[in-house]
Amino acid sequence: MSESNNDATTKLEDPIPSNSEDNPFQEPSTAMVNGEATLPANGEAKEEQTTDNVFQVNIKLPHHPYQIQIMVSTQEQVQDLRQSIMDSPGTFQYSCFHLEHNDTRINDFVELSEVKGLVAGSELKLIEDPYTEKEARMHLIRIREIIGAAGNRIDTLHGISAGLSLHDTVSPWKDPNTTSAAANKALNGNTSGNLNPLLDCSFDGLPAVSTIIPSKQEQPPKTVKSIGLSPWNPPPPLLRQQGHLLYLQLTTNEGEQYQLTSHISGFFVNKSSNSKFDPYPRPAPKNVAAHSLFSLIANLSPSFKKSFEALLESNNKRDPLASFQLTNAIPSSPWLVSPAVNSLSAHQPDLTRTQETYLISGIENTETLRDWNEEIQSTRELQRDTVQDRVFRERLISKIFAEFNDAAARGAMMVARGEVAPLNPTESKDAQIFVYNNVFYSFGADGVGTFTSEGGDEAARVAVGKDVGGVKAVNQLDIAGLAAPGTMIVDYLGKRLVAQSIVPGIFKQREPEEHQVDYGGVEGRDVVAENEAFVPTFSQVSKALKVKKHAVWDKEGNKHVLEGSVETKGLLGTDGRKYILDLYRLTPLDITWLEENWSDNTDENAKPSTHNYPHRMTVLRPELIESYWGLKMGEYVKDELEKRKSTGTKLQTPSLTNGSEESSTNGVNLDGRESAAGSKERTVEQNAEQERVDISAFSLTLNPDVFCAQVPQTDEEKEEWARDEREVRTVCEHLHDKVIPDVIHDLKEGEVGFPMDGQSLSRLMHKRGINMRYLGKLARLTKEEDPRLRALRSLTIQEMIARAFKHLANNYLRNLSMAFATSCLAHLLNCLLGTGLNKAPKPHLDEDLKDLYNDADYSFAKVTPKSLKSDLEAQVQLRYRHSLEENWILDIKHLQLLRSIALKLGLQLIAKDYHFTAETYVPSGESRAMTNGSAAHAETNGHAHGVTNGKKKKKNGGRNSPTHTNGSDLPGQPQTFSPDDIANLVPMIKDACPKSVLAEEALEAGKSSMMQNQKEIGQELLLESLALHEQIYGILHPEVARVYHQLAMLYYQLDEKNAAIELAHKAVIISERTLGIDSSETILAYLNLALFEHHNSNTGVAMSYVRHALELWKIIYGSKHPDSITTLNNAAVMLQNLKLYPESRQWFEMSLSISEEVSGKSSVNTATLLFQLAQALVLDQDHKGAVNRMREAYSIFLSKLGAEDPNTKESEKWLEQLTQNAVSMAKHAKDVQARRVRRVVFNPRVSTMGARPQPQVGQSTADMFNDHELQHSNRAFDSRSIDELMRFIEGGGDMSKSQTTKKRTTHGNPRRRGGGAAVGATA
Repeated sequence: MSESNNDATTKLEDPIPSNSEDNPFQEPSTAMVNGEATLPANGEAKEEQTTDNVFQVNIKLPHHPYQIQIMVSTQEQVQDLRQSIMDSPGTFQYSCFHLEHNDTRINDFVELSEVKGLVAGSELKLIEDPYTEKEARMHLIRIREIIGAAGNRIDTLHGISAGLSLHDTVSPWKDPNTTSAAANKALNGNTSGNLNPLLDCSFDGLPAVSTIIPSKQEQPPKTVKSIGLSPWNPPPPLLRQQGHLLYLQLTTNEGEQYQLTSHISGFFVNKSSNSKFDPYPRPAPKNVAAHSLFSLIANLSPSFKKSFEALLESNNKRDPLASFQLTNAIPSSPWLVSPAVNSLSAHQPDLTRTQETYLISGIENTETLRDWNEEIQSTRELQRDTVQDRVFRERLISKIFAEFNDAAARGAMMVARGEVAPLNPTESKDAQIFVYNNVFYSFGADGVGTFTSEGGDEAARVAVGKDVGGVKAVNQLDIAGLAAPGTMIVDYLGKRLVAQSIVPGIFKQREPEEHQVDYGGVEGRDVVAENEAFVPTFSQVSKALKVKKHAVWDKEGNKHVLEGSVETKGLLGTDGRKYILDLYRLTPLDITWLEENWSDNTDENAKPSTHNYPHRMTVLRPELIESYWGLKMGEYVKDELEKRKSTGTKLQTPSLTNGSEESSTNGVNLDGRESAAGSKERTVEQNAEQERVDISAFSLTLNPDVFCAQVPQTDEEKEEWARDEREVRTVCEHLHDKVIPDVIHDLKEGEVGFPMDGQSLSRLMHKRGINMRYLGKLARLTKEEDPRLRALRSLTIQEMIARAFKHLANNYLRNLSMAFATSCLAHLLNCLLGTGLNKAPKPHLDEDLKDLYNDADYSFAKVTPKSLKSDLEAQVQLRYRHSLEENWILDIKHLQLLRSIALKLGLQLIAKDYHFTAETYVPSGESRAMTNGSAAHAETNGHAHGVTNGKKKKKNGGRNSPTHTNGSDLPGQPQTFSPDDIANLVPMIKDACPKSVLAEEALEAGKSSMMQNQKEIGQELLLESLALHEQIYGILHPEVARVYHQLAMLYYQLDEKNAAIELAHKAVIISERTLGIDSSETILAYLNLALFEHHNSNTGVAMSYVRHALELWKIIYGSKHPDSITTLNNAAVMLQNLKLYPESRQWFEMSLSISEEVSGKSSVNTATLLFQLAQALVLDQDHKGAVNRMREAYSIFLSKLGAEDPNTKESEKWLEQLTQNAVSMAKHAKDVQARRVRRVVFNPRVSTMGARPQPQVGQSTADMFNDHELQHSNRAFDSRSIDELMRFIEGGGDMSKSQTTKKRTTHGNPRRRGGGAAVGATA
């Protein structure tokens, strides 16, 4: 994804009209490569490529339909072809087979290009293999999934409704192979407004939580009543020798029960019953048998075929991407879930659900025990010589990291719940370590005193988070010969756990004279080890991360020269690999912040420790170092050029070089590939006026150990150390004096997209190299009258409060049993958000359970709204150096703050309208339905249904709350939250999985080619990048969603509308499932999809997406977001396109009102919107209002831009034409009044003044205007002043003047206003 998208700075509407007819992408049902959609190409050149690499083969089958055709690629492996066969509709019953070509068995792990004689049209024979026990288990799992008999799984890691997509419910998905012309006509041909999705949309009404809850789906048809393992398992030894593998039990829809035997030859019905064991085949004619369990069920159940077809039809109603299982990405868990999940009836019985662990891992449970470290390191050591090698390697890396993260997170949850025994049970809890599933766990706390001088537990918590970031950076560098353990952190139930793959030798007891590590600090900074074997690899890390090679001194004063920080350690594993550990200090400390906010309390004037920042681990962000490097590089090049100019010397070649050949870390370059350094060099090259500058002499590295109690010994060492300190201070000054003010300026001027929530604000700050501790400074610097900065200030304050609440909640949860977690969180939420309903909330505690946990900390029960408010203010002051205003509690946005807290703590709340004020609470059994148009206070979410005491039926969920187990039925005043409202807690995960270098290179190369106007090469590279992203990550991955988004924008600009829409749909679904159904990136994806659909004449569908995006916007931000101006404007244009002029006018007016509030009444943005509103008023036959609005626009343009600006001239001519038209209309009305009706010669087109519905949303004005028409029509303008004409319109003028006696008609239309976001309209 581009930088603008990653840091929430996307400009939504800056489109180019598109008129393509062909979609360059086919559906997976048309062609399968690697089990995914192939990318047949766009144009003749691509067709040639397709014929070279992709062709069709015939697969001969042993059963009906006996033969199928499948598209294959020469680059895919045979096992990928096997997967394609298993995924095809007519052959998914096969799972245990091999393929033969010319009667020769093909190895599953070779590429198809290596199969001799395999060409287009070749015939491959599918041969059924005998089963093993593992294959029989996998076959049973697979068939249960296919026939819909698997039931609902209870996933302990991913949470409720993980990976949810609402795309199909927003606009029902249509099979692209069927025509949708009739449906589109019904939506787009409507002019009555009955099908207008925006008809009842409220601009500033309350957000409706129903927006992010899926509509009730019909239950898919059941194909069998049940199928699973029989109680007779496992087979006794005698029968196992005869080929018996499993015993199954099947109950068909007809109510018949069958006992089945899984045999090495297939499956058959045996003679057993529930009380009698006889696993041999039944005699004829009941001896039904088949190689596939699917075929056997079809033979036994007469209704199976029909019900299975109905199941397929039901599944086909959804977009396949919405139901595919995520493999290489963590699915997003929504913070609001349907009330039905708490219904007891929602939990269905399924005996096999408890047997899945056995089915997946076997009776010995050995198949899931893996040596994670060896798998990760051996995968990284695979060959990388060719592009094919790199694709295979990076694909495996992505897969192994995803599997490690999944296993490590599950183990971390068990450790947090106390279900894993520690290896050192005699130590304190924070110092205990664990091993589970070959993963090493420790707490992110200072259990052994390592960080005592740095801030204790707070410093340790930050350090492990920075360590994961450091490991990710090293993994991204991908340096040969350097290994980093698999690492991730999990925040769960108030605890932070570090999960690592076990490094061989890390637990080894060394000899007394040997150090525990081989390079770097051994025991803090007191003992330092050196080892020349680590220097080559560590130096590569240091060079890439701008770390200076520097000296450090141990407690004896001995000097040691290290390539990295003294805290970074090197360990020689017993497997011979060199491991790099403890990467939490790759960048220097932010000394400016520390000197202002930290004291070691060593002098008399030191501040009290309670006022200190919580820790000294205030390292600078690597993005800031890159920013500073770029600044210094520019200064160096500029100085070099000045030197050259002063001597009159110019070099021959217009290029820039670093003094050596550019080499790739990975050894392979793609055509047009450009590294990050190359990008910087290209920028510098352009700025250097194409003169050649040798940058090999330029160097900028920083010492990460300055200001860390190092004591140089000699004067020379002290002098160098002082230089290092000055350089770090300069970087900190760059942050304070340049970076932070630039961000504020860019947001104030609208040069970057405005963040929507805390997540997008964090991404923006991190992208610019700003740590979150500077939220307070942002809030202070935005304390002015500018409306955009007021919005930013409100968002930063909300984020500080949410983060402070997270820290407080974690402190209370850390020493609590899971049984009290929901009671604790509900009480804290009531004290913060529920005081409008109950000023003195009481905690819900089960006293009987409380007695079982005598060592737990129940201090949360003593929290009151007053004490929590005070604690939050103290936390915000402590962590962000910001003092909240006295009445800040009155200004919070309840629902938005609740969402932010839920996302930070991993809460999944029941979706209902929470009552934050007494006005919205309905004490009786009545309830009001959820609506979008309630005219209540915008800062409350007070829809009144779903009383939280559990006694009332939720209208939305249609169920009764289950019996409360934590005392939420206690009598007394109602409370906003009860423990039962917290349906689940999911872990918050931060991993170290690197991005694909190869896919990113292709993407950057494609972008570069497009920028150089090499469209054909650029498109080819971008398609290659998309294919690489899909192959390496799998389709369902956030990085793939971002590539889909970028390619959709590109195709839209290239007039490939169908291709853009197809990719945009995929981007929406994948964003929803991996980033969140209400994430800021998902909203942007919906808005762009709406734009593409509108330009493809699917305006009705487009408005559905706009409506959904606006409802999401209200949930995550509230109303009147600065960037919503453009969206409202575009919605108005869409309504004009449907000839819904009154509704369009309302949306233009709303867009204008927000612009006046956000940009100011006299801004150019507001003037542009006034211009467009004037046109809308003409279309709505309000000529007088149109003149007023156009005159306001003209006045602003004149004062802000001057009389000669094109906008000023254009608005002036429009104003003259509109005024002339209004005068004619007013005079005609007076004539009618005085009964002096005269015939007015009136051109019908003049009434709309040429202000047709804009055909392109966001098109520039210049593209639409015709100067000849303007000059021609100018001759027909009235000669009097505008003021005179306006006085007549308003009833105070006299039309009897001589110069007006002659009536005339206009000779042509004035200029037509172009797009919905003309100059200055884009917010």
